[in-house]
Amino acid sequence: MKAGVKKVAAIHDLSGYGRCSLSVIIPVLSTLGIQVCPVPTAILSTHTDGFKDFSFLDLTDNMPGYIEHWKKIGLVFDCIYTGFLGSSRQIEIVEDFIGSFKTPHNFVLIDPVMADNGKLYKTMDKSMVCKMRNLIGMADIITPNFTEACFLLDKKYDESISVAELKLWMKELSDMGPGTVIITSVPVDFKKSMNTVLAYEKNENKFWKVSTENVPVFYPGTGDTFSSIIIGRLLCGDSLPVAIDRAVIFIKNGIKESFGFSYPTNEGILLEKVLGNLNLPYITSTYEII
Repeated sequence: MKAGVKKVAAIHDLSGYGRCSLSVIIPVLSTLGIQVCPVPTAILSTHTDGFKDFSFLDLTDNMPGYIEHWKKIGLVFDCIYTGFLGSSRQIEIVEDFIGSFKTPHNFVLIDPVMADNGKLYKTMDKSMVCKMRNLIGMADIITPNFTEACFLLDKKYDESISVAELKLWMKELSDMGPGTVIITSVPVDFKKSMNTVLAYEKNENKFWKVSTENVPVFYPGTGDTFSSIIIGRLLCGDSLPVAIDRAVIFIKNGIKESFGFSYPTNEGILLEKVLGNLNLPYITSTYEII
């Protein structure tokens, strides 16, 4: 009898301290009953947001041999998931990985981690944006935030954008390859008072919206948690709007649970306190068709 556990190949960095990337991806997906098979791109003593003098071990040179062994032993995955990539070469390695492990029976989710609040991260430049545009062409699902969507489409960052215009953006992004586009941190609904996610399914020609009240605090790693929940819930059989709804609700509750405690926010949300919520029954839907 087969084990019956689905597998996700997660191509991400690992921080020893601070809840982000593989440090949150593994527990979230494991809690949902899914095996995570990591491909570490780098090992850091802490993540880079709010910490100084961290140690950094670049594993780019190790990745091809690591992946080649997986090819030899014939691993098969239900999902391929990529996040922050630190160089053009890493993007090329990921392209090869997807080319080798993508099948008609799995899906690829790419989180094009490049920017936030209207600006590229310090490690990114225009050449990396061009590379990321090519990479998302291999994805089934992408989860950019609003800033990253701007850079992928070479659009002006404008927080006064309308939902109607964003629907056109999502179609443009889908025309680049991915059948499903999910944009997070969308500046609509009175801007900062709400946290809004919009999504588009090309095959169904449907648009979805999920909003929740915004808590005025930033915790690193919530994007990694969000995308992990999307993957996990889809593999568990949820529809796209329900998966998004569950992810938004979980993040909101995780932030509220954490906000009541006094500790450095760069440590991330108190994931350990809320992991059990991932398997609570889904009772009230908040998603809208737009």
